[in-house]
Amino acid sequence: MAGERYALPPERLARWLGRWAEAHGGVVRTETGERVVFTASDGAVADCEPPFPPVTGDLLEHVAQERTVGVLLVRLGGHAAGVFRGRALVDSKVDSRLVHGRHRAGGSSANRFARRRAGQARVALQAAAGVAVRVLAGPAAAGELDAVVLGGDRRALDDVMADQRLAPLRALVADRVIDVPDPRLAVLRDTPQLFLATIVRPSGRIGS
Repeated sequence: MAGERYALPPERLARWLGRWAEAHGGVVRTETGERVVFTASDGAVADCEPPFPPVTGDLLEHVAQERTVGVLLVRLGGHAAGVFRGRALVDSKVDSRLVHGRHRAGGSSANRFARRRAGQARVALQAAAGVAVRVLAGPAAAGELDAVVLGGDRRALDDVMADQRLAPLRALVADRVIDVPDPRLAVLRDTPQLFLATIVRPSGRIGS
C-alpha cells in the first residue's frame, strides 16, 4: 500500500523480499543503481533504498558486505564520533557542552541570553569538529573509510562539516542522515542498525 516504509537490516532483508515476491507471483524485473526496484508479475513494486549506493550487482550481496564506516553524530550540546568495522565499534569519542535552551522573554536580558547561547553553541560545534578530526580525519585521509554517516541536527552538522580539517571526509559522506537522540555512547553503538538498513517502500502490503 502507498505510504508504507520498512527499514530492514541485512539479516531481515532476504526474508522480507522473499515473502513479498511470493505474495505477488514472483519478480519479473529488477532495476539496479542508486536504488533497486523489483517489479512483480502482478505489477506490484518494491522500491529499495540501499545503504551506500550504488548497487552494481545483487542487492543482498551488496548489503552483506563488511565496510569500515565513520559515524559523526551532532546535536547542540552533544556529539559523538566513531569508526565501525562491520558492526564493531573500534574507535570512538563522545563529549558534551552546555548550551542553554532558547529564551522567550524580550528586552535586554533576552539579548544577553541570546548572545551567551550563541557563544555556547559556537564552542559546542567547535568541540564537535575537534572530536571528528581526532576520530575520523586520519582514517579518511589514509583511505581506510568506505563511507561516513552523519546523524543528528542537520544545521549543526553543516556547521561542523564546514571545518576545513574535515575536508577529507566530505567526499565519503552518505546521503542518508540518520535520526538519533542526544549523542551518547549507547546511541553511537546502536547506529549500525540505522545506517546498514535498506529502506523498502512497497506497493503491496506484507508484514515485516
